[in-house]
Amino acid sequence: MAADLVIRPETSGDISAVRRINERAFGRPGEAGLVDSLRDHDGIILSLVATYGVEIVGHILFSPAPVVGERGEADAVALAPVAVLPEHQGAGVGSALIFRGIQMLREAGHGLVVVLGHRGYYPRFGFVPASRYGIRCPFEVPEEAFRVLELYEGAAPDGGGVVRYRREFEGV
Repeated sequence: MAADLVIRPETSGDISAVRRINERAFGRPGEAGLVDSLRDHDGIILSLVATYGVEIVGHILFSPAPVVGERGEADAVALAPVAVLPEHQGAGVGSALIFRGIQMLREAGHGLVVVLGHRGYYPRFGFVPASRYGIRCPFEVPEEAFRVLELYEGAAPDGGGVVRYRREFEGV
């Protein structure tokens, strides 16, 4: 990763670049539409961009996704999506976004982060299978792909529960 990579909060002037990054990174409009919809419906806890100079090359978004169980509700946020322009993938941009996002969420007092992603990628950030805490995804996914990160010890709810994603995630 180049020393001149800057991770900063998204601003209103970044919206079109963020859309382009998500469309190019995923090769389809679904994730870009999700970001736009979450933004339009106040569904964003944290949205960061990665820049090289004036060029925005990556984006990450975190939205509310509480874990609801028999013993109540636990604070959690969903990491989705994380996107990097194809020509900058493999250079540590995505990792830098994830590490900075986790740090900011921890500093803000959030308890858990959930992610649906590649089982070989997310463990480096401390994510473990959500099933370890009895936390389930509300839709069918491979167990090894649904992961959770406790931002402080004891943040996972006793007895687990089901993650409640925002409505904007339907159909992505």
